Order: sequence, then C-alpha cells, then structure tokens
Amino acid sequence: MTSHREPDEQLKHARALYLAPKPQTKPEPVAYIEQTRSRYDGLGYPPYQWFEADDIGELAPISKRLSESRLGLISSAGTYVTGQTAFFYKDDASIREISSSAVLADLRFSHIMENYLVEAWQDPGVLFPIEALQRLEQQGVIGSLADNFISCMGGIYSQRKVINELIPAIEAAVEQQELDLLLLVPL
Repeated sequence: MTSHREPDEQLKHARALYLAPKPQTKPEPVAYIEQTRSRYDGLGYPPYQWFEADDIGELAPISKRLSESRLGLISSAGTYVTGQTAFFYKDDASIREISSSAVLADLRFSHIMENYLVEAWQDPGVLFPIEALQRLEQQGVIGSLADNFISCMGGIYSQRKVINELIPAIEAAVEQQELDLLLLVPL
C-alpha cells in the first residue's frame, strides 16, 4: 500500500533511496505496467483499465522556421515552483503554469511515481528543460517562448479526470499562449 508523504518527506525519502549504497550490477528494466497495477490495487481501486484512444490525432506540419516560432512546453513530471502548491499524489488533475523566465533552482517535483524523480532532483532540467529553452531563445534558435509553461502530474489513474478535467485545462492554457510549436516532456 502506498503511503502519502508531504513534499518535504517525499524529497527526504527519495534522496535516502538515491544515496543508499547500490550493488554494482547492471540495472534491470522497470516493470512499469506491473508496478502501476500494484500501486493502483494498493489505492483500493478495481483492476486498472489501460486507456485506448478512439482517435489518434495527426501531427500538424511545421509552418514556420523555429527561429520565427513561439514555443510552449508541457511537462507531466509534476513540476511546480517554490510558492506554488505541490501536486497531490491521488488523481491530481490540476495544472501549474510556470513562467518561462523562472529560475531552475526554484523548480520542484511532486509525482506519484517519485522513484522516477531521482535524476530530476539532481538536475531539474532533465524533465523541465527551462534553462536550455531560455538559452535557445537568447541565441535566436527559437523565436520566442510562451509566457508560461504548463505542468501536470502524469500519473493520474482516473481516466474520467484526465478526459474531463486535465485535458480541458491544458487545452485552455495552451490556447491562451498562441503557440506555433509545443514541446511535450513526459514522465
């Protein structure tokens, strides 16, 4: 059974796991589906039903050069900045808007799959490449960045919440940005 930890406790727990001595063996692949089923069962839900889209959208052709385009970012790593409320582990379908001028040191993460965040706690740019995008904008590689980037917690077990709450919130936030391109960084 998964226990709820406050964000500071999550960080202490993850750091302790990361700093614990590791055997010098080749890492094993993560059994993500089995792990998800186990966590879902631990929350007391019926067996998890994997989502299958009825309609797979098409990628839109790029109509402008990158150097003339306005670029947005969506991360599903549960990223937030100091001062914002952390994501809650159980089916949090809310979003956080993060200024594209935010400082990397102010980024935090709160995600139900906290064991996948070890690298992000060391280098937040792994899952939220804000400094890299800022540099590319300064160098003229990217025309401009969205005023705000969008973050959500990708580990939402309720398909209803994803369809009825998360997707409409992301769509509304993206529409306000008037973007040419959107970079998705999933966790």
